[in-house]
Amino acid sequence: MTDGDGRRFGLASPRMALALGAVFAVLAVALVPLSLIAGQDPLVNGSEAIGTIPFAVVGVVIARRQPRNPIGRLFLGIAGCLLLSVDSGFYSVISYRLGHHLPLAAVALFLYELWGPGLLLFALVILLFPDGRLPSRSSRWALRVFVAALVGFTVALTAAVAQAVSGHHVRLDAYDGLVAIDHASGWFAATQTVLSLIGVPFLVWCVARQVLAWRRAAGERRQQLKWLASGVTVATVSLVISLLTSGEDASPVERVLANVIWAGIIALPVCIGVAILRYRLYEIDRIISRTLGYAIVTGLLVGVYAGLVLLATQVLTVKSPVAVAVATLVAAALFNPVRRRVQRIVDRRFNRARYDAERTVDAFATDLQGAVDLDSVQDGLVDVVHRALEPAHVSVWVWDGGAGGPPVAL
Repeated sequence: MTDGDGRRFGLASPRMALALGAVFAVLAVALVPLSLIAGQDPLVNGSEAIGTIPFAVVGVVIARRQPRNPIGRLFLGIAGCLLLSVDSGFYSVISYRLGHHLPLAAVALFLYELWGPGLLLFALVILLFPDGRLPSRSSRWALRVFVAALVGFTVALTAAVAQAVSGHHVRLDAYDGLVAIDHASGWFAATQTVLSLIGVPFLVWCVARQVLAWRRAAGERRQQLKWLASGVTVATVSLVISLLTSGEDASPVERVLANVIWAGIIALPVCIGVAILRYRLYEIDRIISRTLGYAIVTGLLVGVYAGLVLLATQVLTVKSPVAVAVATLVAAALFNPVRRRVQRIVDRRFNRARYDAERTVDAFATDLQGAVDLDSVQDGLVDVVHRALEPAHVSVWVWDGGAGGPPVAL
C-alpha cells in the first residue's frame, strides 16, 4: 500500500469516516428488529439511538472537511459507543432473558457498558475544541492521566464481565445491563469510584479552561465558544433531567419521556459542528436571545395562567371551565405584548447588534418624517445601512422621474 492509499484509507481518512458512518447507520436500523425480537418497545430506548445520529453525521462531516481534527473521530467514537450499547442491550435480553443462547452474548454484555466511556469522551471534545490542539503542556499531562484511567476502567470492565459470565452470575436489570456492573460491589465498585474521581474533575477542568478562553477571546473565536457553551448547557440540562426522571421503578411512559428529554443532548454535536465548520457562526447571538426570550415569556404566561385559574376557582369560586377559558384568553392576549417587551430587554443584553440596529433604524425613520432634502435623505440612508449592517459597499438607486428613464446610482 502506498502512502497515498494510507492517507485515503487510514483511520483518520475521510473515506474511513464515511465507512464508519455507514456502519453506524446499519447499527441504528438494527435497533428496530432487535427490540421487537426482545419483546420490548423500541420507543423506550429508541430515542437514545436517534440521539446518536447527529454525533455520527457531524463526525463524518468534520472528518471529511478537516481530516486532521481529532474531534471528528471523537464524535464517531461517541456514536459507536452509544449505538453498540443500545443494540447490545437488546441482544443480551434475547440471549440471557429469553434463553436463545446467541453467539457472542458475553461480548454483548461488555459492549452494553460502553455508554459510560462514550459519554466521558465529551470531556476530550471540550478540551480539544475547536481545532483539535492541546492548549498547553499541563493539558498534555491531564490528558494522559484521564486516558490512562479510561483504559484502566475498560480493562477492569472486561474482567468484571468475564468474572460474571464464568461464574454464571449473569442477571440483567431493568435497563438490560448486567447487575454485577450497574450495581457493582467490591473491587469493581472501587474502580468505578477511581474513574469518577478522575473523570469528573477532568471534565470540570476542561469546561473551566474554555470559560477562561472565552473571557480572553474576541471575534470569531468568541463566537465559536458561544456555540460550544450553548451546546454544553442544553446537553447537560437534558442529561440531568433525564437521569432524575428515570429509574428502575419508572413506568414505560416515564421512561419514554426521559429518553425524549435525553435526546436534547444532540445540541452538543450540532453546536460544535457549526462552530468548527464556521457555518452561520454569527447567528448564535440571535439564537440565544430568541431562546431566552421565549423561555421567559413562556414562564411568565404559565404563571399568569396558573394564578388566574387559582384566583378564579379558589377565591372567587368561579366554575372551573369558565376560569380555564378566561385564563387561556388572557394569556393569549398577553402573548405578543409580553413577547415584544421581553425580547427587547433580552436583545439589549444578549443580541446587542440587533438591538443597536433597531434603534438606529427607528431614529432614522423619525428623522425621515420631517426630511425634505433628497441629498440628506440619501446620506442618512447610507449612514444607517453602514451602522446597522456594516456592508462592504453601498449603492443607492434613485429614479430620475423621466418616462422610461433608467435609475441613477449615487
